[in-house]
Amino acid sequence: MWGEMKSVVAMVAVQFMFAGMFILFKITVDDGTNLKVLVAYRLSFATLFMLPLALIFQRKKRPEFTWRLLLIAVVSGLLGAAIPNILYLPGMARTSATFSAATSIISPLITLVLGLVFRMETLRLGSNEGRAKLVGTLLGACGALVFVFYKGVEIHIWSTHVDLLKSSNTGRATTNHHMSIPGVLMVLGSNVSTSLWLLFQAKIGKELGGLYWNTSLMNGVGSLVCVIVALCSDHDWEEWRLGWDINLLATLYSGIVVSGIVVPLIAWCIATKGPLFVTVFSPIRLVIVALIGSFALEEPLHLGSIIGAMIMVGGVYLVVWCKMKEKKSASTTSDHIVTNKNNKELDLGNLSAVNRDVP
Repeated sequence: MWGEMKSVVAMVAVQFMFAGMFILFKITVDDGTNLKVLVAYRLSFATLFMLPLALIFQRKKRPEFTWRLLLIAVVSGLLGAAIPNILYLPGMARTSATFSAATSIISPLITLVLGLVFRMETLRLGSNEGRAKLVGTLLGACGALVFVFYKGVEIHIWSTHVDLLKSSNTGRATTNHHMSIPGVLMVLGSNVSTSLWLLFQAKIGKELGGLYWNTSLMNGVGSLVCVIVALCSDHDWEEWRLGWDINLLATLYSGIVVSGIVVPLIAWCIATKGPLFVTVFSPIRLVIVALIGSFALEEPLHLGSIIGAMIMVGGVYLVVWCKMKEKKSASTTSDHIVTNKNNKELDLGNLSAVNRDVP
């Protein structure tokens, strides 16, 4: 019983950890923090946390250094760490934590579209699964448009509110929560980069060694790129000073908890239960962020946000369900082919034995 519940408990904990990251980042970006410096620190802390784990637990899986490995690590660091982080935080500052959480769960749809573009995925419209994948992708896009452009009536859940943004914005006016098109594009661009990284990992991820080595190399290259970007854009060394405040907490939390604990937990659940099991828990993260955002961040919750989020979740479930059916069908077909091959070999063996026995 506990063996079955461990995966459920792990994925629920992952959603709370992710939700905590969204909330901390939203408070941080509205506090006037230099976002480029914050990203550089986050990836640096993630590298310092993951590299010892790789040396201790996956010493035998350490990849051999070659120029090809360096090139792969650079591409992985750009797509999986540097570009998503550079785009994501400014995008969140111009949108909301709820929107950022909502768009993060439609990554399977973005990955599907990019996979079709690069011919790594197929969309057989003659089959029910192919048509359902197309419908799911369109639902995800429509849900995102509804979330952004349709507000509807404002829904009041709480009788009291705690505005953490106002308390963190000392000497500044509280940021409004109107979503801007550049912010939406930044958040979507971050998800596109992450989806490209997933496709890249599917092709050559094994060349980067084990999970810890893969993550360490990605974060290491990403932190180097982000440090260079931050130094080139801002020469004020005071921006690099960390104090005992929300900035340090957000940096340590995202670097250690998310990169060091959440990533291995997700990888373990995918290995034991499959990607569908991991995906079905994503809406929990959206609910948590939406509730906390409306209570503590003064993010208004509108009917359009709820409708758009439900449409996006439905599209994601439809696409992932189709992917799992296709995988199961391919596995069944492969087993059938192997069985037929074994039967033919057995028949040939019996025929050979009969021929030997005939005088």
